[in-house]
Amino acid sequence: MKTKLTKIIMSSLAFTCALVCLVAVIAVGTSGTAGAAADGQVCSVHMLRGLYLWTFEGYSDLGGNLVPRAVMQGLRFNGDGTTFNPFGTVNVAGTIIIDVTGGVGTYTVAADCTGTLSITDGPSFNIYVGPGAQKVWTTEIVGGAVIGVGVGTAVRLPGQ
Repeated sequence: MKTKLTKIIMSSLAFTCALVCLVAVIAVGTSGTAGAAADGQVCSVHMLRGLYLWTFEGYSDLGGNLVPRAVMQGLRFNGDGTTFNPFGTVNVAGTIIIDVTGGVGTYTVAADCTGTLSITDGPSFNIYVGPGAQKVWTTEIVGGAVIGVGVGTAVRLPGQ
């Protein structure tokens, strides 16, 4: 009985943390969108070009239990709406389950700096491109092989 109560409490806590992270990303995206319009920055798919270090944290649903998930990968935006992953791994509950090296995807960027990122045979994300395309914020909207929730950030590597 005590174990079941602990699982319920931990699941509720994990869900609440994920929800708070989602609200925080939405708030950043909303204020950033207004700022982009005020600064006169017009975004497009062409502004995302180069190698970014993308980290993503969240929770995955494994058999009805929420477990922590972390992603760290290189995400190369090609400036034409396509991506390539030169390196990266997905860690679920402390175990590396996927080597995402060689993965590909597509992305869109609207004039207000919002867009989407879809990984082939994987999850999809809403994105917001920061000033000068130096940083991209992501939140998962549709799961792939690993269903879950989470938020992430991609930062352009120097010289890229």
